[in-house]
Amino acid sequence: MVDSDNNFEKARWQELADRLGDGDSDRPLELSRERKRELIRESTQRVLDHLEQLPEEPVVKLNGAREHAETLREPLPEGPTPFGELLTTLFEDAIAHSAANPHPKFMAYVPGGGLYHAAVADFIANATNRYVGTWFEAPALVAIESTVIRWFCEIMGYPEDSFGLLTSGGSMANLIATITARQERLGDDFLDGIVYTSDQSHHSVTKAATLAGFREENVRSVPTDDRYRIDVDALAAQVRSDREAGAEPFLVVGTAGSTNTGAVDDLDALADYCARADLWLHADAAYGGFFALTETGRERLSGLDRCDSITIDPHKGLFLPYGTGALLVRDGTALARTHATSADYLPDWEPTSGTVDFSRLGPEQSRDFRGLRVWLPLKMHGVDAFRETLAEKLSLAESAAKYLRDLDDVTLVDEPQLSTVAFRVEPPGVDDAALDDLNRTVLETVNARQRVHLSGTILDGVFALRICILGFRTHREHVAECLAEIERAVSDVSA
Repeated sequence: MVDSDNNFEKARWQELADRLGDGDSDRPLELSRERKRELIRESTQRVLDHLEQLPEEPVVKLNGAREHAETLREPLPEGPTPFGELLTTLFEDAIAHSAANPHPKFMAYVPGGGLYHAAVADFIANATNRYVGTWFEAPALVAIESTVIRWFCEIMGYPEDSFGLLTSGGSMANLIATITARQERLGDDFLDGIVYTSDQSHHSVTKAATLAGFREENVRSVPTDDRYRIDVDALAAQVRSDREAGAEPFLVVGTAGSTNTGAVDDLDALADYCARADLWLHADAAYGGFFALTETGRERLSGLDRCDSITIDPHKGLFLPYGTGALLVRDGTALARTHATSADYLPDWEPTSGTVDFSRLGPEQSRDFRGLRVWLPLKMHGVDAFRETLAEKLSLAESAAKYLRDLDDVTLVDEPQLSTVAFRVEPPGVDDAALDDLNRTVLETVNARQRVHLSGTILDGVFALRICILGFRTHREHVAECLAEIERAVSDVSA
């Protein structure tokens, strides 16, 4: 009887399929098992070769990069190109002509490490292609990503009722935090709201405020002290002045690891003040947050757990690929109050149900399964491996600062608060007007040799050089080479 039913259903399906049209298509996008295996094998070989050669390659290879880029502009392809040719184009004409951020001697900016484990996780996530925006469609996968968020809350010292979501990076996290704080503190009538941050904050703080509907002049840039930390007394004075003028102060953004020097605001003092002044305190800890895993980092980030919300970037402090950021909120229900919407075609969801719909916690409806690229490396190694690696970076920064401090004609801008060291070359007898040019020459000399790559910035109106040590491939021998290159360049310009 069962066989008869199956035969009838198959016949009926075939009849319907015939009525739907031509069933003899070649189905060109459906690859055979063997072809899939070939693609993976060829890609893997190229990637492994690239990673093995990386430490010996120039850190930045941009000579002629524009010309190479122009050759990649082409019309829409009508026919196929052999996969091997495409890999050659990618690895020889595109990837090779770029700044190698994952290089062990790339210390110009806060780097994106790109753990290989995370690439494997992305392959699994993208190949299986499950939707994790709602609990209904992939409850076990949503549970994995929710677990990752709760791990992050635990690392930051947040309470059990905190929560958050993974984002594409710190800029998106700062935007979602700003919108959440706006809704929680101001409601729908928010145009007079004022945001406060320091003159060392990341530009995404101002960008987030403008995207959240505020005029740029509603973002107050508060001066910093001699260690580039926000001046809390100056902040309080500005808030008083704005309230007396009829404005509505509502949000303070503290910095936990500035781009320029790695400065960490006094978060305890900020938390005390914001509690008294009834202001939402957000910490931009995109760079510095994961140092909370270490004993030294916890001390320097004291007060982070008291902030109303925190931006962190796993693609910085956990060495994951670009596109992996996170926002944590102390009151985890605030995200749903701000972002949850409904539609007839969406499954029902209640924030108090014990399930999670990430699409109702932020602006993204379609989103990739970011949680797997965090979960897999953490499960494979355990958190101690990350803690040890981060502690190494703090130690290397201290050692680099000590070396530079003892180097003739070099002055530290500030003692490192995290893993960034900012310094100036200041030989005697050179006037202020010429010092900036001299420091730029040192930077150009170091980078021109392509053995290490550093960056510069403007601090207190003068040009300074920066070393940022955060790559998981960066170890003492690489920092030693960096310091040797700096010493050589300083000697050349001071001669």
